[in-house]
Amino acid sequence: MLPLEGLVVIAVEQAVAAPFCSSRLADAGAHVIKIERPEGDFARGYDAAAKGQSSYFVWLNRGKDSVVIDLATREGRQSLEELIASADVLLQNLKPGSMDKLGFSLERLRRDYPSLITCTISGYGDEGPYAHRKAYDLLIQAESGLASITGGPEGASRVGMSIVDVATGATAHASILEALIGRGRTGKGVDIRISMFDVMADWCTVPLLNAENGKPPQRMGLAHPSVAPYGVFRSKDGKDILISIQSEREWKVFCAKVMSQPDLPSDPRFVNNVARVHNRADTDKAVADSFGKLTRDELLAKLADADIAFAEVNSMDDLSRHPHLRRIEVDTPNGKVSYPAPAMMVVGQPRQYRGVPAVGQHHELPKKMLKAQPVRKSS
Repeated sequence: MLPLEGLVVIAVEQAVAAPFCSSRLADAGAHVIKIERPEGDFARGYDAAAKGQSSYFVWLNRGKDSVVIDLATREGRQSLEELIASADVLLQNLKPGSMDKLGFSLERLRRDYPSLITCTISGYGDEGPYAHRKAYDLLIQAESGLASITGGPEGASRVGMSIVDVATGATAHASILEALIGRGRTGKGVDIRISMFDVMADWCTVPLLNAENGKPPQRMGLAHPSVAPYGVFRSKDGKDILISIQSEREWKVFCAKVMSQPDLPSDPRFVNNVARVHNRADTDKAVADSFGKLTRDELLAKLADADIAFAEVNSMDDLSRHPHLRRIEVDTPNGKVSYPAPAMMVVGQPRQYRGVPAVGQHHELPKKMLKAQPVRKSS
């Protein structure tokens, strides 16, 4: 039995953040009912990379039931009300104020269904000067300052995947699990509010505190602002290898076993990390000159033998063939699709992952649910 079996989650969701959260709840056994507009979640049209279907949608909507409800109609709103009445969790990331206008204010829902856990994802929260702004992943990367510390000296850059959406979805997932534990003790639900801006501001705490201390982070590409050597160096045959030296002991071993320069740590420019960072150009040149004399295979062997932390700078093609990559295969309307497995593994309890629904595939579900489940409404 999966840990969330028997729990019902109503997901009035679209795009990435909320679907990331609800997909993880579905993986754990929750019955996730995805409410879609008649035209479907607009993320279905983001691309056609997964057998003609959106890679985003196929990734984030496995294991869910799709029910089409037109919330612009009275009948649609009544159907949603009936589903919520039988639910444990209501997750939604519509534009701020949309649910209120439809008659589903959180205050009213909390009053009518006191055991219901509600989780609302927004761009900037409920209050403040930006509360009603539209917010998407890249916009928050820019607004939170994340883009300013990403990339190289030539300019700010986006993180190459939807980091804000995924971080927000993961935060919502953890918050809902926490609320379920609390409800198990008190019998009462809670009203969770999560803003994308708050999530990213939290994740940017370290660079923020450094900036407020007069040392704003500099964009350094694949180098580290406060550790040297920690960056990318090229082998004789043109392969990029990222190394990380974390202690003086490692530095001495690295110099002796990889660079074949055991006396280098005695040089005043390289005697400790503070000196190496201050003399970063000289430090990096010494390492680059050494790496340039060895092939990729020679370097990897030496680094592994010296127990130095390293990684190859891989492409997505490299990841596709990576020997460490775990995959799952899920059914979709256009056939099976294989992609990276969820990170969590429970020892001795391998999981099976349900398929990705077509738009409105489970249109008969509301009637079946109402017959099978009690309504969780206060007296």
